[in-house]
Amino acid sequence: MQLIDPAHPFYRPLWRRAVIVAVTAAWFGFEALISVSQLWSVISGAVLAYTAWILILSWKGEAGLKP
Repeated sequence: MQLIDPAHPFYRPLWRRAVIVAVTAAWFGFEALISVSQLWSVISGAVLAYTAWILILSWKGEAGLKP
């Protein structure tokens, strides 16, 4: 089950994908450094890893987009 559909046209521009990953990284940084809840640190870390993998690392570019 995919939570993010990388073939959706919304994710085509690199800057949008980078902003999404940056926001989740900021959330993880907040939870890891300032918050005391380890549960939210793990959850935000998992969201960061998932978004970075789907939107940046395994991005297929134009070939992966649906017409």
